[in-house]
Amino acid sequence: MEKFTHIDASTVEEAVSALGKYKGKAKVIAGGTDLLEVLKTEIHPEYPEAIVNIKTIPNMGYIKEEAGALKIGALTTLSEIAESSLVKGKYAALAQATDAVGSPLLRNMGTIGGNLCQENRCWYYRARKNYFNCLRKNPAGLCYALIGDNRYHSIFGALNGCIAVNPSDTAPALVALDASVVTSKRTIAIKDLFTVDGEKTTVLDDDEIVTEVQVPEPKAGTKQVFLKFRIRKTIDFAISSVATAITIEAGTVADARIVLGAVAPVPYRSTGAEDTIKGKAISESVADEAGTAAVKGAMPFTHNAYLVPITKALVKRAILA
Repeated sequence: MEKFTHIDASTVEEAVSALGKYKGKAKVIAGGTDLLEVLKTEIHPEYPEAIVNIKTIPNMGYIKEEAGALKIGALTTLSEIAESSLVKGKYAALAQATDAVGSPLLRNMGTIGGNLCQENRCWYYRARKNYFNCLRKNPAGLCYALIGDNRYHSIFGALNGCIAVNPSDTAPALVALDASVVTSKRTIAIKDLFTVDGEKTTVLDDDEIVTEVQVPEPKAGTKQVFLKFRIRKTIDFAISSVATAITIEAGTVADARIVLGAVAPVPYRSTGAEDTIKGKAISESVADEAGTAAVKGAMPFTHNAYLVPITKALVKRAILA
């Protein structure tokens, strides 16, 4: 790795101040499971001048219920969330999603804040030494995946010209649970957190960090499921995933949130699938209709049409689970 200044922040304010000082040329490190790979492979046109370590900020790792909401500190590890009896009991989709991330070693290191803010996983974007200076790094560049190897890319079109998918497992679960993130500046609905804007995957400013995730308590009778398809059952990123939060009242669906992951540039809420099941009793035929509705309008590219039936099947299985 190249040389950089390493800053151990002792408070959120100190971390924000350090990030502001370097004006976009600093990176935040928590668990480091994503950033260390970025640094070692030198995927960006410019190397960061500073790394701001927020692991040294006390009291940013916790899981608690307060004022009718689950509150999780940004430095809480994925393992802690997956193993929490509180999360498994009331917020099952989140527990299942965190348990599906990587391997036990990665979950022991990785944090909820880092999983939400990780960088794009496209192999053209991640090529060593910035071999493909794609349009996410260079406005005059190309999206090489459009005409190249797009096996694991979006089936729901491009965003700002890019067809790379959002890689976070926890993101679709949190969108399904209508969560928000608290940052050093503001509170952002999780559905509005993600973007495809240059190298950024979130709307966070250069001097802004996530401090907490907040999840409202689900309504009584809400069943939650997270399912993930991947080539290998451990370690791999999702090829397709789905998170559901379906509220049943008097035997029929009163409300539903169905969110797809790993198949679009940002977590993709399928209102079509939701509308298909609302007011109906869950059955295999209804779930099948919802799966079809979830992939309606899909626009696969040369090498990823196989994602359409996989995603349809995942939605059906999640509804029937």
